[in-house]
Amino acid sequence: MLVFEFKAYGKSAQLVAIDDAIRTAKFIRNSCIRLWMDFIGTGKNDLQKYCAVLAANFPFANELNSMARQASAERAWSSISRFYDNCKKGIPGLKGYPQFQKDCRSVEYKTSGWKLADNRKSITFTDKKGIGRLKLKGTRDLHFYQISQIKRVRLVKRADGVYVQFCIDIERSLDIEPTGNTVGLDVGLKEYYTDSEGRMVENPKFLRIGEKVVKRSQRRVSRKVKGSKNRGKARLILGKRHLKISRQRKDHAVKLARCVVQSNDLIAYEDLRIKNMVKNHCLAKSINDASWYQFRVWIEYFGKVFSRVTVAVNPQYSTQECSRCNEIVKKTLSTRTHVCKCGCVMDRDKNAARIILSRGLGTVGHTGTFALDASNAWGDKTSTQSGETLIEQVMS
Repeated sequence: MLVFEFKAYGKSAQLVAIDDAIRTAKFIRNSCIRLWMDFIGTGKNDLQKYCAVLAANFPFANELNSMARQASAERAWSSISRFYDNCKKGIPGLKGYPQFQKDCRSVEYKTSGWKLADNRKSITFTDKKGIGRLKLKGTRDLHFYQISQIKRVRLVKRADGVYVQFCIDIERSLDIEPTGNTVGLDVGLKEYYTDSEGRMVENPKFLRIGEKVVKRSQRRVSRKVKGSKNRGKARLILGKRHLKISRQRKDHAVKLARCVVQSNDLIAYEDLRIKNMVKNHCLAKSINDASWYQFRVWIEYFGKVFSRVTVAVNPQYSTQECSRCNEIVKKTLSTRTHVCKCGCVMDRDKNAARIILSRGLGTVGHTGTFALDASNAWGDKTSTQSGETLIEQVMS
């Protein structure tokens, strides 16, 4: 599934209609959550049927396209099913009980309620919300795909305007020559990552760099009277500042992950639990600014696209274990050099990257330069956990 995004342009009345459609989608989702809370045994089909009841009882809900109402019910069921899965798995702590949505920023249409122009430069929404025709501006070309391949159309509201996303039913796959290289990645805060060959990538620290401007914008919001137009303008400026930083992080992660995957046949990385790591309030801001999870997601995605093996290994004791003799050498965070009694002296991050690579190779049963067929490596779905073989996980 490919997602192409375009900036949408329309009149002020059309933007108001988009806001109304988003509020209606939020109302339907929250109503489905309430139905599930009130009646034990409510299933997915019950939520789909409830959309018709809401449309009959509320005129503003009837104005929204029927498939858009079903998509909102699917969002509600997605949060419910995730809660059920967490309970079955017995994860510690909170299980993610479904909550009512307060700030909704998108509405999703399926295969009806919209019509794309022949030149693919505009889209018209045909439901009773009155959105009408919106001009599209972007770098993607939709002429390569049939209308029947577009399974979802989303209207997404951000700080700098409204965007239209097209979800296209097609698998992306690119064939490149094997390189014969394997690499282990150790992410950090001083350097973004250090690989098993000792190469280091500088941590860009986008939030730290733009923090001065963000704080100034936040102070301006705090000075304004709540509910005033000036406060709304200040909040919009603050949202644009945060949006720029998030886009910088994504662009950095995408480009870096693509380069790493194209240059290696096997990529081993740490299976970090970011949610637990940010509980350390001294490092939480720096960890979130590094966006390690986003980097991992794109590595797994490009691993699928380029048919590369991606392996997530257990990071336990990776910084303490010696990559030469496997002895445990205790270190503090301030100790940046690994020194072992066997004579191994190297940077601690490079040593950790080598440990990660050796665990990754041991997990997939690697022999030689590239033992497994890389076509079996499908990113997130088959990112191998430590203790399981890649073939067993793919077959399961």
